[in-house]
Amino acid sequence: MIYILTNAYPILAATLAGLVFGVGYYFLVDRAAVKPSSDGLADGLAKLTVSAASAFIAEAWFASILAGALILAPPEAGRWTMAIGSALVIWIGFIVPVLLVTHRTRSLLARAALIDCGHWLGVIVIQALVLQTIGLQLPTA
Repeated sequence: MIYILTNAYPILAATLAGLVFGVGYYFLVDRAAVKPSSDGLADGLAKLTVSAASAFIAEAWFASILAGALILAPPEAGRWTMAIGSALVIWIGFIVPVLLVTHRTRSLLARAALIDCGHWLGVIVIQALVLQTIGLQLPTA
């Protein structure tokens, strides 16, 4: 996991890009997801702070895992093919099944699952593009 420290800047940049995308995505796609809380300003700000902190941690973790996948990716496939390919494999292999099971278990609408799956697809692809654009360093031995 030393690669996370050696690539802190690209991972942070990818995390912030994912967060910016997420805010815009939910604002445009599902305005109900960003509606003000009816619990009052103080409670609403507290919930927003907890949500923002959780989102930052989750997106930083995704960026870290994606960075590791990109570092280990075979160079023969091409830099951008591996970036987008790794993002799609992680999304379809891990994110989609977890979201679908969670949403169905909680009896949420299929629309909510589609919206959330779309959000995470956008986040992980953007993170892959940012990580490859900035570049990743191989960990030193």
